[in-house]
Amino acid sequence: MNIKQLRYFYEIANEGQITLAAQKLHISQPPLSQSLRALEESLNVVLFERNGRKMELTEAGVILYEKAEEIFYKIDETIAEVQETDQGIRGTLAIGCNKSCYSRIPKRVSRFQEEFPHMKFRILEGDSYYLAKQLTEREIELAIVRLPIDMTGFAYHLLPEEDYVVISPAKWLIDPNKESISIEELANIPLLLLHRLKGIGQFEIILDKFRSQQLTPKIVCESPNVDILLGLVEEGVGATILPKSTLLKNYNRKVKILHMEDTQIVSQSAIIWLKDRYISKSAKRFIGLFQ
Repeated sequence: MNIKQLRYFYEIANEGQITLAAQKLHISQPPLSQSLRALEESLNVVLFERNGRKMELTEAGVILYEKAEEIFYKIDETIAEVQETDQGIRGTLAIGCNKSCYSRIPKRVSRFQEEFPHMKFRILEGDSYYLAKQLTEREIELAIVRLPIDMTGFAYHLLPEEDYVVISPAKWLIDPNKESISIEELANIPLLLLHRLKGIGQFEIILDKFRSQQLTPKIVCESPNVDILLGLVEEGVGATILPKSTLLKNYNRKVKILHMEDTQIVSQSAIIWLKDRYISKSAKRFIGLFQ
């Protein structure tokens, strides 16, 4: 077995067809089929079950695919590390960020580009579950996320905690000078809450606070999108509960920020990256801005 055979096998597995893999590799089908046949003969195993035109990995094929993926990740990391030694900090840094954490991004990107003007950024938005998945698949190098998430396989740096606040339609308030609201009052008004696509997050934390007071909130909308919730608050559909910094750039006269009187909900966020994996100089420097 050699690296070319392994690469060909890997692309066939990714594409599920000899034809598509050949197109991706810019070679004809016969040498690709011959390479696969030679690989199977050298290992004395069958790597694919042929189901019509579809190629499905056997148990042995799955094991080889997982090992090949690790090998190619290591090769890509090695190439990137060697190139960085000569090129310094330049290129594109791909990062992820929860929409509710955006306030932590602009000043740090500005500071970074002042020091390293050749750097570009690609910023991906999503909830914590989605961004963790993108990190694992190497689509991004680091992410700023709201906790909790499963931290298995990730290194992290905790960011300063912040309180949750209630964001209410201003027209609901009889007293325009009202500055706080009790959890009992909240249980009697329509609520719009952030809810991740998967996993446990802010939604469950807020529900637990109500349950601890033997209260059941009136939830009229759940969404993973902060902008949707704030837009609904502006239209008077309901109130929402969010980390305070979420509203820094969205505040207007149609909404009112209220502190929670008799309970405290704290938001913890972190910058995370893959543990025990190579990360670029630019990613290390960017993480340093949060420390």
